[in-house]
Amino acid sequence: MADFYDAKAVEESFYKIWEQRGYFEIDGNKDIQQKGKNFCIMLPPPNVTGVLHIGHSLTYTLQDIMTRYKRMDGYKTLWQPGLDHAGIATQNVVERELLAQGIKKEAIGREEFLKHVWHWKEQSGGQIVKQMKRLGVTPAWSRQRFTMDEGLKNAVRKAFVSLYDAGLIVRGNYMVNWCTHDGALSDVEVEHKENKGKLYHLRYYFADEQDKFIVVATTRPETYFGDTAVMVNPADERYKNLIGKKVVLPLIGREIEIIADEYVDMSFGTGAVKVTPAHDTNDYEVGKRHELEFITVFDEKGILNEQCGKFKGLERLAARDQIVAELERLGFIEKIEDYENQVGYCYRCKNVVEPYISQQWFVRADIAKEAIAKVNSGEAEFFPKHWINSFNAWMRELKDWCISRQLWWGHRIPVFYCDCGHQWADERESPDACPKCGGKNFTQDPDVLDTWFSSGLWPISTLGWGNGEALKNEKWFEEDLSEFYPNTMLITGFDILFFWVARMMFQCQNAMGELPFRDIYLHALVKDKDGKKMSKSSKNVVDPLLKIDEFSADILRFTLTILCVQGRDLRLSDDKLLIYRNFTNKLYNASKFLLLNASKFDDLDAAQIKTSLGKYMLSRFNCCVSAVRENLDEYRFNDAATELYKFFWDEFCDWGIELSKADKAAIGELGMIFKEAMKLLSPFMPFLSEYLYQELSGTKLQDARSIMVMRYPQPGERDERIEELFSLVIEAIVSIRRAKATIELGNARVAKAYVKSAVDLSAAADYIKTLAKVDEVEFTQQNIANSARDVSERLETFVPLEGVDLSGVISRLNAQKAKLEKEVAKLSSMLNNEKFIASAPQAVVEANREGLQSAQEKFAKVCDELKAFGE
Repeated sequence: MADFYDAKAVEESFYKIWEQRGYFEIDGNKDIQQKGKNFCIMLPPPNVTGVLHIGHSLTYTLQDIMTRYKRMDGYKTLWQPGLDHAGIATQNVVERELLAQGIKKEAIGREEFLKHVWHWKEQSGGQIVKQMKRLGVTPAWSRQRFTMDEGLKNAVRKAFVSLYDAGLIVRGNYMVNWCTHDGALSDVEVEHKENKGKLYHLRYYFADEQDKFIVVATTRPETYFGDTAVMVNPADERYKNLIGKKVVLPLIGREIEIIADEYVDMSFGTGAVKVTPAHDTNDYEVGKRHELEFITVFDEKGILNEQCGKFKGLERLAARDQIVAELERLGFIEKIEDYENQVGYCYRCKNVVEPYISQQWFVRADIAKEAIAKVNSGEAEFFPKHWINSFNAWMRELKDWCISRQLWWGHRIPVFYCDCGHQWADERESPDACPKCGGKNFTQDPDVLDTWFSSGLWPISTLGWGNGEALKNEKWFEEDLSEFYPNTMLITGFDILFFWVARMMFQCQNAMGELPFRDIYLHALVKDKDGKKMSKSSKNVVDPLLKIDEFSADILRFTLTILCVQGRDLRLSDDKLLIYRNFTNKLYNASKFLLLNASKFDDLDAAQIKTSLGKYMLSRFNCCVSAVRENLDEYRFNDAATELYKFFWDEFCDWGIELSKADKAAIGELGMIFKEAMKLLSPFMPFLSEYLYQELSGTKLQDARSIMVMRYPQPGERDERIEELFSLVIEAIVSIRRAKATIELGNARVAKAYVKSAVDLSAAADYIKTLAKVDEVEFTQQNIANSARDVSERLETFVPLEGVDLSGVISRLNAQKAKLEKEVAKLSSMLNNEKFIASAPQAVVEANREGLQSAQEKFAKVCDELKAFGE
């Protein structure tokens, strides 16, 4: 073997071989498939505009571990890949590119603009797929889908028409979240952030007493043109006599009434608030209760209209300072205060989102009822379990979902409007005629569907549901739904529980009558070493591609996995990556040691394991196999990785290899076990495990079968007797080493040592002599005088002092004794001082008491050691 492992060369060449051989496809493991065992998992489709980030790396690593595990375990396995068209994000990218050329999309029209989008998608979109391959993930790439391919377009239209005909999709004027750049947004597409703004106290003068006024407080003075009432709490004594009176809106002179509603918080501002039903979510409900007028004061682009007098034509936020200046100049401002509140921003363009009344398409919240009931009856399970509480809290408060988007890129809403007045939804992309009048004078709704509508169908549309003629020539098309639906499980980040997971639950349940998956594993966030969320502004973003270049794909994968505790955020740092680089070095060096003693090793055959050491290591390996399998089956990824780490580092390398130096006959057996252990490691570190397996087999992957399509190890029987024996052998070795260290002979060879144990260890004497560096070991039931003694949990060891120069040891111990005497005297004096006890903080007193106890214990131990040396 080479002195160093060339991860980059191995990863690039091995991945190409695996992919070319078709190992990632559903029949890639056909030689070991077991009938009736199917596994299916969906890749959360990344945006076509996306690049691989560290959150993706965690999701894809965990999915790949499960897929590789199941593939090796004989399952017919489908990991379904694909890309999302990302309506808003993609349209923004292409719009910017065109604007850089001086072209506005409106100038070229919808059809020409979409040609540009498709061209961009083919040329630049999907870079993330190439990046994913660097991580070593193994989806069935030949079956990659795109949410805008023909089959999925058909599925989306089918789902829409089904919901439309069932009355679960409706159109109407609703208050929506409105981005003046990107249009309507669903609730989960709005990011709320702390905002340091102002609270403006405005004077509204009474219509019948023009020298008197009521003061209302608002954070958005630019919307006051749309006020249709002032509102107070009916229990507020300050304003009871004003209810029903009229006030005049500043600058424009329109009269509005003071009304009473319990919604008003009497402690906010002055206790009197403006009511703007067309531009505030809560005011919208108030307006409906009190039958107020709904006045819109700006258009879809945020431009103020004729309701705003001389401010017409200004952009709503840009107009704020001008409006406030005019109100202040004319004496309508009582005061302006600093104020912190939550403001909603578009999750894509970061524009301030406005509540806005608009005609939109909605999926009614009733669609979720069956999904909620089935989840809570146990037909799906969350990991960690507490996520069911969040799921229930959100789903039971689910509002109608706005699914129409004012974009050109996306699934066009399949609703048509005929000149005869008829409106209908159609699964066909281009209907022949109006089903009512037979006419051809009809138009299609100009809006597109929310991206999450199509991705909500991902567990079924990718398997052929609703694809129609688009997949008629695909052999797998008719079998997929029966073999792979419901999907076995889902792995994704908790942050898209409501964006994606919940939508899949109710959309697929509605379409198929069955939930889309049994198990839902939601992992936490990857944060920096200090526990801070990664962001460009904080300059703490970790680029996984750079880490793969610096460390390797295997090291990044293993580090993310071993840090991934259920329900707990990960803290990633270079220090952690370095730890697991050392782990890979340990594995590589173990292979080099084995190959120093043989040119190659056979595959594991338990019947060929004859030596005591081989039987011990096989038993420990079987224990590790059981633990890894159990943890993977429960999605305790970090525990599975920890078991592997402990077995390889603590047991195989630190003890198995070291003990083999006393039993060369066991090395061939250890090589077989190590090869089998590479299969166990394969889902976690696929490249290194493949490389070491082939090296130990005396083969090259180019000419040999890959371990990724070999059977995953099954646990054999444990030999508890041999495990007990070797645990005592190891304890004896460690104990003798400690005894030697007390007389400063830690790494030196000594003539003799004694082991006092209730169990006869004489058969293992060679192991103890070799690793403890002792020429002779004698087993006894007596204490040995004039010796360095060490007492461990189950045995005692003695190293005779005859012929040992103890002067240096005694000098060191006497120095320690003198130092400890002073420490004990000092702390005793302080603790016997009543003034100190009375004035010092309790924590300081306790710390000194603990320090005294520790010093006394050390002092006693030093005295005992000196006594043992005759001092």
